[in-house]
Amino acid sequence: MSMGLFFLGFLCVIAFAAIGSEVAADGKLIEPFFLIPLAWLFFLTGGMLAIAHFIKRRIAK
Repeated sequence: MSMGLFFLGFLCVIAFAAIGSEVAADGKLIEPFFLIPLAWLFFLTGGMLAIAHFIKRRIAK
């Protein structure tokens, strides 16, 4: 589960880089900003799940 979340976070970073950003004629920055916090959410959730899994396995021994 945690590896899947890390993979989704990685895909968000790749998509952000692939889509790119540009400046419109009126000076507005056009970019897929929603992918940045979404990637962080996936990375942090995956990390917390990995730590919880590690602790659970340590306690079970």
